[in-house]
Formats: sequence, structure tokens, C-alpha cells
Amino acid sequence: MAEYFTEQLFDGYVFHTNTRFEVKNSLITSLTPNSTPGDATTLEGLVMPAMVDVQVNGGGGVQFNEAPTLATLQQMANAYLSKGTGSLMPTLITDNINTMQQGADAIAQALQWNAGAIVGVHFEGPHLSIAKKGMHSAQVIRPLGEDEFALFTRKDVGKVMVTLAPETVSINDIKRLTEAGVIVSLGHSNASADECLAAFDAGATGATHLYNAMSQLTGRAPGLVGSALHRNNIYCGLIVDHQHVHPISAELAIRLKGDNRLMLVTDAMAPAASEADHFSYHGMKIYRKDNALKLDDGTLAGSILTLEEAIQNTHFDLNVALQSTLKMVTSTPASFLGLQSNIGILAPGAIANFTTLDKNLAVQQCWRNGIKEY
Repeated sequence: MAEYFTEQLFDGYVFHTNTRFEVKNSLITSLTPNSTPGDATTLEGLVMPAMVDVQVNGGGGVQFNEAPTLATLQQMANAYLSKGTGSLMPTLITDNINTMQQGADAIAQALQWNAGAIVGVHFEGPHLSIAKKGMHSAQVIRPLGEDEFALFTRKDVGKVMVTLAPETVSINDIKRLTEAGVIVSLGHSNASADECLAAFDAGATGATHLYNAMSQLTGRAPGLVGSALHRNNIYCGLIVDHQHVHPISAELAIRLKGDNRLMLVTDAMAPAASEADHFSYHGMKIYRKDNALKLDDGTLAGSILTLEEAIQNTHFDLNVALQSTLKMVTSTPASFLGLQSNIGILAPGAIANFTTLDKNLAVQQCWRNGIKEY
């Protein structure tokens, strides 16, 4: 058992002062605001839940698609821990069924290794729009088949999130997926507003990297952007690296969705949280240049963003209140995944994944399962 005291603590929802909390057997067992230090260990800076990223393709120099193994997931999780991210949804972008199955097998192993660090898997594709494919390989974009459905509904891989284009997947299949417990998010789509709203009605609950690779909001055609912003219950991921989304557009989305439904995500690739200068995908080498990852034609190919940088950009550059900023990387993504009792919060019964930040929102220390690992 360990006891800690901090003058400032964010629990995933609100701030507390002079808080004493206890950790036992990898869980938070008590949390008492307006307390005294007593014999507890005093932590400097702001204590908050370790952050939750629902879209991370690689990091620490490794890419999940290129090496769909337990070792890759461990390297990613350990690299991001130093940036304050404690829980990941490793993301496998569009690929062949064998690679997808290997990735799922690795996720199952990772859940046995650390179910608080690797909480499930995000399949971004392969059921996408060719017109909005971005960097995804057109050669393996395909309709939803029974092999994919069986993979998406495996019960040994934790939470399963699937990004799909609703114009390429039938409403009945979206219902089948959501009724089987799959979290469906719309993305890489050129769908009309009517198609998007029908998919939301069928159980889809998210929009993947809002604004990017999707039908835009115009006066007569709201597209996926407008549909996702309009529906109050839809969660939206947002990449705040000042590369993917203009700061004005990012601020508007946050203002419209609010911190209950807007999640900061990274869409990070192998070079993130590392010194690597490139990564590979389906024979393409994508290089890091000017703080971005781009194909030769200028198409953005994921990011090198970390959530540590995302909260700094959001709070300091977009002037979003700190409580809202931190909520969008903790309890809100956890709620989207249905894991708000376990991760992204500091409360009795939650996994003791927490971090400390300085006044510049830079990560100072990080604990995982109650053990200080950074």
C-alpha cells in the first residue's frame, strides 16, 4: 500500500485541493480532498489520471501494422508512458485479413500483459471510401465480409473500435456490429448527411479525426463533419497538432461538442515519442519533415503528436480551460470506450494509472498500476 498527497489533483472531471489518496494492489482505494499530508508521500505539481488515446498507430519507433506483435505493443505503451499516456487503443490501419488477425492475437496477449495499458484495438478500415482514403492502401480497402465480422467480434481483445465509411457498409451490418458490442466510428468517408445520420441511428457513436478524410460541412450539404457536430451524443476525435486542423476549426469543434463528447487523439505513427525519422506502410516510406508526416503528394500520413503536446496546444494556443482540456484526454475517451470506471479517472476502484504535470503541462512522473515507471 502507498499513500500520496498533492495540493492540486484533477480526478478526470474536476479539480480538488490538498488531496490524499491511497493505492493498493494496483488500484486507487481512497481519495480524500481537503486533507493533510500526514505521513503520505507529497507529489509536486498537478496530479491527474494517465491519459487515454483511442487512436494510436505506432510510437517509440515501431508501427503496429508493420510488426503486429506483443513486443511492438509493449514498446508503444512504454514510450507513451513517458508522455503521460497510460492507456492505448492501438490502431491497425487498412490491411489484409492476415495482418489484422495477427494484430488481434497480439492485442489478446497484451491484455494478459497489462489490461490497463492496452485496453483493446481500433481497426481503422478496411471498409472505407476510396475517395477519402488518405494514406490508406486502396489495394486492401474492401467490403465487410464474414472474416472481418468474426474478427471484430472476438471476445479476447478487450474493447473493439472500428472506423468505417457508412456509404460502404450497410445499415444492417452497422447494427450487427454495434449489437455485438463493437464501437463503430465513422471516418474516411464521403457520405451524405442522411447516410451519416442513418449510421448514427443504427448505433455508430463516433467520428474519427474530425475534419480529416471526411465529407465537409457546407451550406447545403452538412456531410460527416456537420452531422457529427450536430448530433449531441456523438463523440469526435480531434488531432490538435496545428497540422491536421486549423486552430479556428478546432476551437469551434470544442465549443460545439463540449468536453463531454470531444476527445483529443494523436493518430500517431512510429516516429512519435522517438527519434525515428520515418515509417513504412505497404511498401511506402513516409518521412518526418517540418513536424509532420506526409506522402510525396502532400497528403498527411498520421502525426507525430503526443497527448502531452495535444493538451499544451489546446490549453495554451486555443485558450481552452484547463479542466475541459484535461477531461478530453481522460474521462471523456474512457467514457467513449465504456471504461470510465477503470481508466481516465482517479477514484476508488480505478486502476492507479496517474501522472504529474508541471505548470507548462509537461509530464514529470508517471505511475502505471500503482508503480512509478517514469
